[in-house]
Amino acid sequence: MDLMTSDVPVGDWTIRTHQAGDPADPTILWLHGSGPGVSALSNWQALMTTMPGYHHVAPDVLGFGDSSHPEDLPLGVADSAALRARAMLQLLDVLDVPRAHLVGNSMGGMIALLLLQDQPERFDRAILMGSAGEPTADLIKMITYYDDPSPRAMLDLMGRFLHDPGRYGDDLDQIAADRAEIAARGDIRRSHLRTFSPDGPLLVFDVETLTGIDHEVLLVHGREDRIIRKESSYYLADLLPNAQLHVLPHAGHWVQIEQVDRFRALATLFLGATASDTTGSAA
Repeated sequence: MDLMTSDVPVGDWTIRTHQAGDPADPTILWLHGSGPGVSALSNWQALMTTMPGYHHVAPDVLGFGDSSHPEDLPLGVADSAALRARAMLQLLDVLDVPRAHLVGNSMGGMIALLLLQDQPERFDRAILMGSAGEPTADLIKMITYYDDPSPRAMLDLMGRFLHDPGRYGDDLDQIAADRAEIAARGDIRRSHLRTFSPDGPLLVFDVETLTGIDHEVLLVHGREDRIIRKESSYYLADLLPNAQLHVLPHAGHWVQIEQVDRFRALATLFLGATASDTTGSAA
């Protein structure tokens, strides 16, 4: 399927938005994770162009990539994620999408949980990948990238996200160099530092919040994930009433890249199921 890219006006901002498929089909809103130089296409292009039967909407989330970078982006993960969730709802309004499935990777999964909590009637099924969890040493390395940014530091960081960096050969060097160049932009650096500022609150989903989300949820986690430990998805699976969990081997934090065929098969099966197909599937 072909991609269509546009800058969608959303209030005072613009959201760089990639779309594929027929808008008359069910919509999937793809929410990428955080990290210096991240974008929607780097997370989702291989999936949104190879899953027919859906209208795919993959934005650069507010404060990432080529979307607007508000100078007053709230400090800290909790408040900045809340603003980003609000921007995603406005984007769906502008695109005239009344209801959508959600797919969220890492921070995108956290934003997805906020959306399910705040406007449950607006969303159908959700897929969460490596979403939420206690900080690891490798996550801290990502957060503090701008302490000493460089192509070499970006290559090291990307190796921490992947189970087997060697399978990508010299291509990974070029990908890291390109991503380091994007990360060097002043607006991207500012948004990253404000998002992870210690002066703002952390985002915590308590037991009451999670048990109150009754959507069908597919949790996917890479067994070798060093950024967010797989135990965090076990925690979510224990509390989300209608969750199922799949831990995929030979995958780190980027399951959608390292296990793209398996992920596509799981997502297609899950999103296409009816309520009766998943009754009793809670983890």
